[in-house]
Amino acid sequence: MTMTPAEGDKILSANFAPWVLDLGLTVEEVGKDRAVLRLPWSERLAREGGGLSGQALMAAADTATVIAVSAARGGFVPMTTVQQSTSFQRAVTGSDVLIEAVLTKLGRRMAFADITLRDAESGALAARASTVYAILA
Repeated sequence: MTMTPAEGDKILSANFAPWVLDLGLTVEEVGKDRAVLRLPWSERLAREGGGLSGQALMAAADTATVIAVSAARGGFVPMTTVQQSTSFQRAVTGSDVLIEAVLTKLGRRMAFADITLRDAESGALAARASTVYAILA
């Protein structure tokens, strides 16, 4: 059974810290091994020069991984970030960001994902990330 975006949004609201919820992330799509989230443009998240802050983008990538793992496992399970690496390629100004996390390997205790972050208006690649998660339950 495939998780719905509404179920992904419930995982967000029930399991993430208030500062992550303040990012305004919403689940756009969920598949058996992936999730797409939207990070809405906000002046609050912009740095000098108007680009979205790297910290917000990294938190969004990390969060998208949790939703992708949850979708693959059929629901939320406790997990924690072991490693995240992010390469920024261009600034995003005045546009939402679409974050797609695709699981490359899901084991009983570890999950690996590749994440792309794209300007929602132009489709231009803003950043790439990879994450490793430890599944605790």
